[in-house]
Amino acid sequence: MDPKTLPPSQRVKLLVSALNGAKRTNEALARCSDGEAMLDVLLDASAKLGLGLSRDDLRNTPPIRDWIWWKNKEAPLTIGDSKPRYQQDGGQGRPASGAEGEPQRKRFLGLF
Repeated sequence: MDPKTLPPSQRVKLLVSALNGAKRTNEALARCSDGEAMLDVLLDASAKLGLGLSRDDLRNTPPIRDWIWWKNKEAPLTIGDSKPRYQQDGGQGRPASGAEGEPQRKRFLGLF
């Protein structure tokens, strides 16, 4: 069966299983400075395996999508003042909001 005929999610699953134990590829992924560099390494691996994945397939299909998010530290969805969720959860070593000239956020008290 030709892997290029499979849907992108199945081809990504094949790529992830091929990466399991691939020492050189995993080291190259670890050295990447951002998500775009990771995509370059993954596209090369996909081409060597004959999977025919595109950059958009990799960027939009889990778990690769999540790996890229983690490398870039960008939340795929934010609610509120467009801060990633991990920054909204508390100070985490940063000054409290409003301390750097930011307006104080209003708290949501509920619907009733």
